Amino acid sequence: MKNIIYNTGYFIKEAKTIFKLTFWSNVLSLFSIGLILFILSLVISGWSISTEVLTLIQEEAQINIYTDENLDDINLEKVMEKINSIDGIIETRIVQKEEAYERMEKVLGEDAKVLEYFEDNPFHSFFEAKIDIEKIESIHKELKLISEVRYIRDNREILTRLRSIARAFEILGAFFIAAVGISTVVIISHIIRQGIYNYKEEINTLRLLGASEAFIALPFLMVGLLLTFGGGAIASTLTYMVLIQIYNYLSGPLPFIPLPPFQVMMQDLVLIILSISIVLGIIGSMIGISSSK
Repeated sequence: MKNIIYNTGYFIKEAKTIFKLTFWSNVLSLFSIGLILFILSLVISGWSISTEVLTLIQEEAQINIYTDENLDDINLEKVMEKINSIDGIIETRIVQKEEAYERMEKVLGEDAKVLEYFEDNPFHSFFEAKIDIEKIESIHKELKLISEVRYIRDNREILTRLRSIARAFEILGAFFIAAVGISTVVIISHIIRQGIYNYKEEINTLRLLGASEAFIALPFLMVGLLLTFGGGAIASTLTYMVLIQIYNYLSGPLPFIPLPPFQVMMQDLVLIILSISIVLGIIGSMIGISSSK
């Protein structure tokens, strides 16, 4: 170990020489690996965003419960007591018809003037209940047993679709990790084998001088790490440029989408991509070195 640290300058110099032997091929490989890792980072970020949105919606899951229109405030309070007694109901509140009217005005925006054609408020009071999404089926069954309940509106379809999207990104991410791993290892191992072949005379000289196999192999390992780590850096830069545009676009017309914090997600993505690139660089280099012996 002491000998390796002492000869660090030599290893760096040899790694530069090996890289320059097939310079343009290595540069193209560097950018190819960068693009491969960039696609992987987009898949991972898509999975992260869809999972975050799904989690936040589940935490804020609520249903609207509509009852008979002729119920007075006393009977509404009694119905609310029945609703609150159901397992899975976290919190319930009455949305008065005036509030329902104001909500619709905000939804309609400029078209809200159509409501002026009604002589009376066309909306009625209803219940808004925050629930445990995992118990939504049993909650539905219990609510239907309450005679005053006429209609239940929830976001099950949205949650089902989001789960499907998150699952698709999860499967796609696993597939891309496998594909990226295999392709990167093949590229790096081929480059290392080619470098060893081009450098065989110098390697034979080092062996005659008594150099260990680890001493000879280290510059090639450094080249492999340079290619994958450099590719990871390129992928991280491209991902930052793309995601910041996506965030700026979505925060304008769609501010209600609960996106994860940009800086936190980028830090996690960079850490994941660079870690994957280092691991793949080591594996690819070791395979290339061992297959050339």
